[in-house]
Amino acid sequence: MAYCRNCGTEMPDIAKVCPRCGTVKGAGVNFCPVCGEPTRAGMAACIKCGAALANIDPNVTSIKQKSKIVAILFGVFLGMFGVHNFYLGYTAKAVTQLFITVITCCICAPVSAIWGFIEGILIICGEISTDGKGNPLKE
Repeated sequence: MAYCRNCGTEMPDIAKVCPRCGTVKGAGVNFCPVCGEPTRAGMAACIKCGAALANIDPNVTSIKQKSKIVAILFGVFLGMFGVHNFYLGYTAKAVTQLFITVITCCICAPVSAIWGFIEGILIICGEISTDGKGNPLKE
């Protein structure tokens, strides 16, 4: 059994929402999900049982969103080195672009440059709208 982080009601493990208050499982900061002990916003662990309180504050976004403008500029101007893909977290593509440019002593750099330029345009058009972790790009 788990406890609702919002109201402290005991919930079955398979429940997706609290049967008492309707809060999504894991949302809230008022109670420990393991023992039901009252907690406060900002606590990293429960004082009673020591359980980690993953959802410390639902009003604070912990996702570090990548900038769409920075990704576009990197893609258009430094695309042949894969800088935009390194920035966005697409490491395999970035290494491939860097590899094509460096290993061929820049002979095939135009291929990577065109590839990067096209990806920069795709970011502008919204076709590429998330980073490597699936987080949306900020404007």
